Amino acid sequence: MIASIAIGTVIFGYSGWTIFRYVKKSKEGKCAACSLKNSCKSKCDSFN
Repeated sequence: MIASIAIGTVIFGYSGWTIFRYVKKSKEGKCAACSLKNSCKSKCDSFN
């Protein structure tokens, strides 16, 4: 019983954290959230 509650808490906690990160990155915009933003050659500044 306790193991089921713990596993459920971990699953829902991770799901919440993943959704939080997705929303945070989507608010930053396309190039701000990109891991290559410092070396990108597509001129992301013109997209904003």
